[in-house]
Amino acid sequence: MITIDGPAGVGKSTVAKCLATRLGYVYLDTGALYRAIAWKVQEDQIDPNNTAHIQGLLARTDLRLMLSGSGLSVWVDGQAINQEAIRTPAISQLASCVAAIRSVRDWLLPIQRKIGGEVGVIAEGRDMGTRVFPSADVKFFLDAELEVRANRRQQELGQKGKAVDLETVRDAMAVRDDRDRTRTVDPLRPAPEAIMIDTSRQSVEEVVGRMMQIIVDRL
Repeated sequence: MITIDGPAGVGKSTVAKCLATRLGYVYLDTGALYRAIAWKVQEDQIDPNNTAHIQGLLARTDLRLMLSGSGLSVWVDGQAINQEAIRTPAISQLASCVAAIRSVRDWLLPIQRKIGGEVGVIAEGRDMGTRVFPSADVKFFLDAELEVRANRRQQELGQKGKAVDLETVRDAMAVRDDRDRTRTVDPLRPAPEAIMIDTSRQSVEEVVGRMMQIIVDRL
């Protein structure tokens, strides 16, 4: 079990996928789970600030992680979730809101831990090393300067045909950073034993190479 935590735009997903491929592990994108719930909240037109309504939604929702080759797909109520549909800026902000609700995090915990007990996993998220998999073999925490992260996200959205100005991306990211780091439930923070890596001035290859060396030394 290897965990990678950190804020948006540091390259968690990219390096996690690379590591999973090299090691023959399964890549677990836990953010997709919160995005799937956010998508469900949006579809059902539920107020994300109404905890009682959110709990009612969870009670009637069937969410599963299904192994698909070397990866995982998220299924909600028997339907595979389209990844593009849950990667919009609106869903990102909504996911950050629902992720701050304790009942949501508690509800998702056994789903995440179940897949972690079945296969070798590279788990990427915001509380993987602190809450979900506290006994992980190796824990990483990636970070980068806000301006760098905002530029990366703007380019990513542009490649998908979504033109968003840099200031809008940066402001939204700053708001989400603050919400994730200051929430009372499982805030974004590195585990005491996590290996810190600043990706601001490093390429994906450099970051992955460093992480691979650490993993090999530890395992």
